[in-house]
Amino acid sequence: MASVQLELPIAAIRQPDHPAGKLSIQERFEAFHQLNPWILRHLEALTADCVERGLTRIGIGMLFEVLRWQYGIATQGEPWKLNNDFRSRYVRLLLELHPEWSSLFETRKIHTV
Repeated sequence: MASVQLELPIAAIRQPDHPAGKLSIQERFEAFHQLNPWILRHLEALTADCVERGLTRIGIGMLFEVLRWQYGIATQGEPWKLNNDFRSRYVRLLLELHPEWSSLFETRKIHTV
């Protein structure tokens, strides 16, 4: 099986213009996701690769770190940031798009909105 080779965008992650302290995590995530839809596509590709390799449990933390690493070696200059606050939101998006992956990820109740 071939490993996933992501076609990463040349530009860095785009951050919303509004101050983070004024918005909920969900609002910040939605603004971030709207500016960076490619992140979800790459998380999907990494998850699909894990499924193809026969993994039965994976964590979004691992996928975030792989994405950070792959982007880090593909670019130069300032490192970009992928906010860990958004992990649970990305898992829920992945499961919404791919309910067949529900056994791969453990999710917990979201306490903050």
